[in-house]
Amino acid sequence: MPEIDEIKPSSNLSRRVVPAVIIGVALVAVYITTSFAEMPPILKRGIQPADFPRLVAVAIILLTCLMAWRDPIEDHEPVPPATWKTIGLMVGFVLLLPLDMFLALGFFGAALMWLWGEKRPQRLAVIGLAAPAALFFVFDLAFRIRFPRGLLTNLWYG
Repeated sequence: MPEIDEIKPSSNLSRRVVPAVIIGVALVAVYITTSFAEMPPILKRGIQPADFPRLVAVAIILLTCLMAWRDPIEDHEPVPPATWKTIGLMVGFVLLLPLDMFLALGFFGAALMWLWGEKRPQRLAVIGLAAPAALFFVFDLAFRIRFPRGLLTNLWYG
């Protein structure tokens, strides 16, 4: 176990940039709430529509300041390649969505399983083909929820 003096302190960049980004996003949220419509006084029964998001954003800012002061961010190991590949698969999923949601879902599920080490074609087929089909039919037939049109859903909807 390393001594406290031996532990490398985190870089100033991560200690300052991460909280600054979080606070910046929260401040943007507070600014956006200034464009919310005010309720007439006769209908006002509690807080205005902009009050709750502002309270949440202010709480985030205060907690981020507390985190930066009491529990500074420490540098960690580099992100493993599998994480970047998974993020790439998510981008692929988003790019395939306009083509067809279930095609994208099947591709993403099977590719993710293969990436994480599953090599048996039967299991990849179940996740890539059977799971999206079962999901589609349960929601379409049992719950009567229609999905956005795409290559495969056009075949079913006509």
